[in-house]
Amino acid sequence: MFKRGVFWLMVLHLSGVAGVAGAAEYEYEGPNPPRYVSPRAGDARPHMALVLGSGGRRGFAHAGVLRVLEAEGIKPDLIVGVSIGSIIGAIYAAGVSAADVEQLAMTLDLGDLRDLSWVHWGQVRGQKLENFVNARVGHRTLEALGMRFAAVATRQNEGVLQIFNSGDTGAAVRASSAVPGRFYAVRIAGVTYVDGDVASPVPARAARTLGAEVVIAIDISARLENVPKRAPEEWVQLDRERRKRVDAELAFADVMIHPDLGYRAGTSEEYRKRVIAAAADATRAALPRIRAAMASGAAKRTAGAAGAASSTPSTVAPAAR
Repeated sequence: MFKRGVFWLMVLHLSGVAGVAGAAEYEYEGPNPPRYVSPRAGDARPHMALVLGSGGRRGFAHAGVLRVLEAEGIKPDLIVGVSIGSIIGAIYAAGVSAADVEQLAMTLDLGDLRDLSWVHWGQVRGQKLENFVNARVGHRTLEALGMRFAAVATRQNEGVLQIFNSGDTGAAVRASSAVPGRFYAVRIAGVTYVDGDVASPVPARAARTLGAEVVIAIDISARLENVPKRAPEEWVQLDRERRKRVDAELAFADVMIHPDLGYRAGTSEEYRKRVIAAAADATRAALPRIRAAMASGAAKRTAGAAGAASSTPSTVAPAAR
């Protein structure tokens, strides 16, 4: 019974299915608390932002996206990641090649990132995840990564999106990945944060807030048309609600890619290969749209279009200082 309970706990989390509220809290007490730093007047705006969405084990697919973009010479100026997308995004932003990210996606034992608490039985503390990310990025802070990067979390009490683009990278990713009821919530500077998926599974809006002129967003959600007949209704309802949150981000993305990854997620080698290939195919098919969006953005920049300079939304909650 013990092993079976742990197995289903992991399945629920890694499927991207949120649990109930009431998770225990971890309080960050390090020297570099994650925070949001507003773009300064005069800073060069990122031309193209790549947004890597949440989706648990479907996140292996992000490696296929990075592989195609890198092969085509398309390099984002900014990566915004949420949950599993923040893990992949932080590592890539630190200068790890797409090939090495894909190798990691194929070999990573997700169980190694889960430190189950015996005090709050069944909940994952998240320290292993924080340590793993910091080791992979060379213990650099968010602002010191080779590429601009931001992790997105949710303010637990308000349910609104929070951008982290400065401070401890591992702690920011830990907060971004803190599935309610499955992982410890993360308390930073007096504010408690949970998984960014709660506010936005594909935070294209956050990329605009950070000044991006062109936003390419990757949605790795399960497709509702693929729901198995015997899927639990509560899971299906969660997916429907999640779809509404994704749809709310569509207006902020120039290109939204939604590869067909099936409904049920897995960890086998065959599953990883399949979703990476599916995401690579979907990205390859979207290349004309991506190039057109980038060309349009470049033309606006060259022309100094006033509309492009004043279009940054400001609907994201102010960050903890």
